[in-house]
Amino acid sequence: MKLRVLGCGGGIGGSLHTTSFLLDHDILIDAGTGVGELSLAELSRIDHIFVTHSHLDHITSIPFLVDSVGYMRDRPVTIYAIEETLEIIKTHIFNWKIWPDFTQIPSAESPFMRYQAITLDEAVILNNRKITAVPADHSVPAVGYHLDSG
Repeated sequence: MKLRVLGCGGGIGGSLHTTSFLLDHDILIDAGTGVGELSLAELSRIDHIFVTHSHLDHITSIPFLVDSVGYMRDRPVTIYAIEETLEIIKTHIFNWKIWPDFTQIPSAESPFMRYQAITLDEAVILNNRKITAVPADHSVPAVGYHLDSG
């Protein structure tokens, strides 16, 4: 497992980018402004985005990533988060007012993006990599992630 820090700042400007980590070539942990440092080819290889919480500095690049590479992919990008976080993202971002709902584009049968609710302490296994949500204390519902390559 290779973890690349794309951003770990609380703001932007100069060399600062907000929180995002690239795990290997296909998984993001959060999607802050650091995602913008990736090439279009690198963006198109991202299949999974694990979101810790709904604050903008952790999700800001999701709409741009999906909009930029959705047409290049043969399967949707999967957004993983606890149910409370997914509801916030659905209600306040992908609501046709702030941004289009990519779970319906280009069609509901073949979308650019899909949601996958996760639960605390239950591992998601992707190519022998275990990603487990663990409790985190924050001002909104939040988790951290335990990464295990075996």
